[in-house]
Amino acid sequence: MDRLSSGPREVVAGLLGDERLLRACAERDMGAVFRMLNARGVSTRRIAAAVDITQGRLYDYMNGKSRVEKLTLFEQIADAFRIPGHLLGLARRPWEPGPETVGHRRADQAPPDGDDLVAMDHFRSADRQTGGGRLYGAVVRHLSDRVAPRLVDIGCGPHVFAAAAALTEMAGWMAHDSGHDDRAARHFARALLLARTSGDLALAAHIAASNSHLALETGDAAEAVGWARTGLDLAARGPRIPALTARLHTMRARALAVASQHAPAVHALETAHRDLEAPPAADHPWLSPFDTAALAGESALVLRDLEQYDEALTHAEQAVALREAGRARSLALSRIGLATVHLHRGNLDAAVGVGHDLLGTSPTLGSVRVARQLDGLRGLLKPHGGYRPVQEYLARFDEARRARMLLLADLIPPSPGGTTA
Repeated sequence: MDRLSSGPREVVAGLLGDERLLRACAERDMGAVFRMLNARGVSTRRIAAAVDITQGRLYDYMNGKSRVEKLTLFEQIADAFRIPGHLLGLARRPWEPGPETVGHRRADQAPPDGDDLVAMDHFRSADRQTGGGRLYGAVVRHLSDRVAPRLVDIGCGPHVFAAAAALTEMAGWMAHDSGHDDRAARHFARALLLARTSGDLALAAHIAASNSHLALETGDAAEAVGWARTGLDLAARGPRIPALTARLHTMRARALAVASQHAPAVHALETAHRDLEAPPAADHPWLSPFDTAALAGESALVLRDLEQYDEALTHAEQAVALREAGRARSLALSRIGLATVHLHRGNLDAAVGVGHDLLGTSPTLGSVRVARQLDGLRGLLKPHGGYRPVQEYLARFDEARRARMLLLADLIPPSPGGTTA
């Protein structure tokens, strides 16, 4: 007798938030689905009977000797185990809630995503000012305590998976901001899977852009280009959101510039600027804003890497001018970009002037990413230490850095030697 006498449907319902099941469904690997059911106490006899196949055929699927190929069998599996049709690339099954109930509630109830959207807005606002390192644990706890339990509710709609995807992606960015890029990559992978499960192509494209950024930050320009292309393909199949495609073209431009692909990088950047000027055909509550200031900052980096320093300076100055003080991390990153452009142009006085502005960045800003980029700027200035203004700045910088490192000690990952960076 099965350990779960209530049957395989209940077992599957409890697995709908498990990324292994979601991945198996996305890959249409029914053998993996059957193995998961069997591992949780559902006998092969019951599995075979539920989908009307022989146990011999079931063993072939479970052992990888053959794969489910026929549409009718996918439909039988979906109906037998109550796997939502969209997870297997099928139309909505007859037993699924209709469009009038999926993602909607009665007029006297709150919108289904209301609490999650409010939480997202609060986290996003705080992150801009304090940095992700101070908020990562809170986002992960919110996902664990408030979102994950709803994923295993048999009546949950695609909107719950979308909320989980968006908040998981946010956790990935906060991990990246804390210097934990491996952890960030795992969050982004899980977020993309959840977004695909929800059927939200725009959200999936948005997460692909985040993967592109992370690949570039970790030194893999080719992978960054690939992720940008994946995102553009996904975005082309969803509603037209110019800010989203602008971000994706920008990430592609940045990766191409790093790879010294001059003409393609310039073309991608020009496309990004055109897209951002276009009126949106749809709005999307889960996507992080990509605005003129963000595009200016990214454009400065692209043009810097292409050694077009005069044009880069124009965009870098615009990025700083457009960033309000309430966006502490973005303003700091924009100023670092501006200082590096001044250095490439050989204007040490201007670079030092921006550097002094950066010393006003709050030492409690929980962003290891900013701290490391500040160290990078110091490294660029150090060869010019014989110039008195640079020498004086480096002395002030080192004093401020000691305070910053003390306050970030709980966030900075240990180096291989066992000390903090």
